[in-house]
Amino acid sequence: MKKSLFDLSGKLALITGSSQGIGFALAKGLGEYGAKIVLNGRDQSKAEAAQKALQADGIEVELAIFDVTDAQAVNQGVATIENSIGAIDILINNAGMQFRTPLEDFPDDKWDLLLRTNITSAYLTGKAVANAMLSRGAGKIINIASVQSELARPGIAPYTATKGAIRNLTKGMATDWASRGIQVNAIAPGYFKTPLNQALVDDPEFSAWLEKRTPAGRWGDVEELVGAAVFLSGDGSSFVSGHTLYVDGGITASI
Repeated sequence: MKKSLFDLSGKLALITGSSQGIGFALAKGLGEYGAKIVLNGRDQSKAEAAQKALQADGIEVELAIFDVTDAQAVNQGVATIENSIGAIDILINNAGMQFRTPLEDFPDDKWDLLLRTNITSAYLTGKAVANAMLSRGAGKIINIASVQSELARPGIAPYTATKGAIRNLTKGMATDWASRGIQVNAIAPGYFKTPLNQALVDDPEFSAWLEKRTPAGRWGDVEELVGAAVFLSGDGSSFVSGHTLYVDGGITASI
């Protein structure tokens, strides 16, 4: 019987920022395709609640509580996973944040926080995990980009800068590591109903604009990101490297 290109049985997946929103949806999705999940976050109670929810669905889940913006914490956290839980086969760099205000009024401390949370975390965690993957000659890394890797909107210029950086970091990681067995790609979500976007979801004017602007005519549901993540995590993407897959209802394809 031919092995399924989307079977993740026996794989261990570390997903950063996975207590809620997109990270939690991807954890659930990969778990349903057979992967063992390592949830990561800084809030122990939120992570434990997410773990219980996934376990109730029959998914095998472990916790790794560490700050992905702190190099020492990342290196220690990844080493603990590798030594105590198992070899990391899949990494999804999902941790991220948003802060909305006109660029001329943007606080400098929030700029620094966005950079650390959205791009430095992917660099630190990606490097730490890749060092283990390189020794085995195999691995999958998925960075979570955004339609703002390609587009811009008023009031989120620093966020747009970080997501553009994620797209190019993905290309750089792939260029360095593809020949040694690691496929690195990115998923770029469009507008999805998540806690990060709740203020926009609750704004009737914005939702009306989005539905008109998006060819699919609606917000995305986070479960609709699972297919892309499973594909990029499995054998079906063995020759896909440095690619950013936009899951956006067509918004980046349409003027």
